[in-house]
Amino acid sequence: MQKSLCAIVVFHLLSLSLAFGQTKTVTAKSVIDAASKKTALSDSISYLQKNAPTVTASAEKRAVYAFLAAILEQQGQYAEAQKTYAQAASIQGSADSIVSGVPNKNSEELVIDAIRCALCAGDYSSAEKYLNSSVRNTKDEKITAFVKLYEQWSILCKAKNEGETKESIAMLKTYATLDSMKAVRPSILLTIWHLTGESQYAETLKKNHPKSMEAAIVKGEIQTLPTPFWYFIPRNGVDLPEIADSSVSVGSGAVATPSAESSSASSSSSKKSASNEKIVKQQLGLFREEANAKALAERVKAKGFNAEITTEVRPSGTRYYIVVVNENAKGSVGDELRTAGFECYPVFE
Repeated sequence: MQKSLCAIVVFHLLSLSLAFGQTKTVTAKSVIDAASKKTALSDSISYLQKNAPTVTASAEKRAVYAFLAAILEQQGQYAEAQKTYAQAASIQGSADSIVSGVPNKNSEELVIDAIRCALCAGDYSSAEKYLNSSVRNTKDEKITAFVKLYEQWSILCKAKNEGETKESIAMLKTYATLDSMKAVRPSILLTIWHLTGESQYAETLKKNHPKSMEAAIVKGEIQTLPTPFWYFIPRNGVDLPEIADSSVSVGSGAVATPSAESSSASSSSSKKSASNEKIVKQQLGLFREEANAKALAERVKAKGFNAEITTEVRPSGTRYYIVVVNENAKGSVGDELRTAGFECYPVFE
């Protein structure tokens, strides 16, 4: 009887062990594939946010969060992308593998991504917090280059006049000559040109980095996204182009990134956005000073468009003034504005 009872207990424990051993493994591939099948991009994002924590292996979980952050960044949701990159960076695990075509970045690379998104969101305090983290002591020359560049960007973001940009411009001009900064040289050249209007930096971009996104910007083929960094830094050049989005989606604010996220993710995201969301207005500019917004609105009205000014208060407490024109029934306002000489980008419902 006693032997039989022992046998039953052992069998029961073995059954429990087998049951636990058969717990379903959730992979990054299964989560990403399921998310990509959603009809609306917002549904894909919601699915990833809900299911990323269920991924079993740490390295794969980090890859899913990095994938999600890249989509959020590509869609201009910089504050949320920043948090998601930081969350990915906090997850331990090997960064040696490639998960479902998504680079499984190491923590330092993900922190760099978080810094970029913080700057794009106008959250300079978070950017500085990340800059003063362990990435400052990295042994990776490429990461060091990004830290130095983003540190100058953070300083420039706080400049109130052209005089306060001179020290950073001088530093960036030095960086442009250093081999140790070659990973970010196109971004450095674009920044200097943007701030000073000095054509030699645009020419250097076109000559030495002809296929870069930055070269495409100075050639007028694409425009930078309308983020606080590119809008609000005081500039010397009077002939520089307005900073606005075009039909090309550039998730990083038109600057180089340590390594590109899955291109298929970006293209599928763009297609979903275009096919499932309705354009309700075209945005022409975003300003900290109301007077600048009014000046642009008047120029737009003079061309026959019914321009309006809306306001938005960011988490930092800064109020922005946004110049918009409502879309018409034909969906042709964007083309009409560009024909009239105004850069604009669509605002979806």
